[in-house]
Amino acid sequence: MDTISLEEAEAQLSALIDRVEAGETVAITREGKEVARLSPPQTPRRRIDIEELRALTDQMQMQDTDAGELIRRMRDDARYLRSRSTPLCSSRL
Repeated sequence: MDTISLEEAEAQLSALIDRVEAGETVAITREGKEVARLSPPQTPRRRIDIEELRALTDQMQMQDTDAGELIRRMRDDARYLRSRSTPLCSSRL
């Protein structure tokens, strides 16, 4: 990883972006301390194929409850399970 001062980075930002686009990571420093890091994205983004998405969702079974009811049920089940398990703290030591 290369290190460059903020002043140099400002002067050659376009060249730095080209280097990052090529896969390099560059640290930017201010008064000798690293303040930022330019790095390429971890994984390239893939465009969403609308037809593929539609085909996938068409295969999914419709649920008998709406999303709000499902979340309430999951929340309430979690509370019940938590209250029946070992307490997080004991009232007596």
